[in-house]
Amino acid sequence: MKVLFTKKKIDKKMISEKFGSRFSYDRVDVIKIKPLQVEPFDLKNKSLIFTSVNAVDGFFANGFRPNEDFTDKNYNKIYCVGQKTKKKVREAGFGTFKVKKHAKDLSEFIIENSGKENFLHFCGNLALDVLDKTLPLQNISYRKVFIYETELLYPTVAQDFDAVAFFSPSGVRSFAKCNSLEGKKIYSLGYTTTQELKKFTTNKIYTSRESNFEDLLDLINKND
Repeated sequence: MKVLFTKKKIDKKMISEKFGSRFSYDRVDVIKIKPLQVEPFDLKNKSLIFTSVNAVDGFFANGFRPNEDFTDKNYNKIYCVGQKTKKKVREAGFGTFKVKKHAKDLSEFIIENSGKENFLHFCGNLALDVLDKTLPLQNISYRKVFIYETELLYPTVAQDFDAVAFFSPSGVRSFAKCNSLEGKKIYSLGYTTTQELKKFTTNKIYTSRESNFEDLLDLINKND
């Protein structure tokens, strides 16, 4: 089986360890990330949401700094989606208050437990509207701050592949515009990516529940 990864950077060592000589693979760029310059502003009494590693990078690159002094009533709680996002926040020297696997899960947690907080969601221009479709309806203060832009590259893939692995909804839209998914095994990193894929195919979609690359490779191995 030959697998196409729709991702700019992949862990070749991990693929080799997981696949051995059973599968062959390639990769294709489907999106391009452009950091935006945002003038830092006061984060007083705000709770911060990050749903991607790129958002964390952009946040700190622009000079924002959370207040983690819990004795100060204006300190910032940090909410994240995904372990990679959490790890990136930790690498910058800050902790996280709550981490969920998916934006839907985070939305439900906030509605049930944090409805009186004021949220700033640092994200890209193509971020899914899971949070802004749910939180404002519950009268929860919520605002997006675009910290990077995602450009769809719309590649055309001439080679034939048995399976295609997707990592984001924007990556799905970019790939599906010029390439057919019919006759392919389809693998997806997470719930929101799978929801986007359903707009383009009726094929069965194998979804990684842990939303990390290693789990996705295990899923491919299990369903080859």
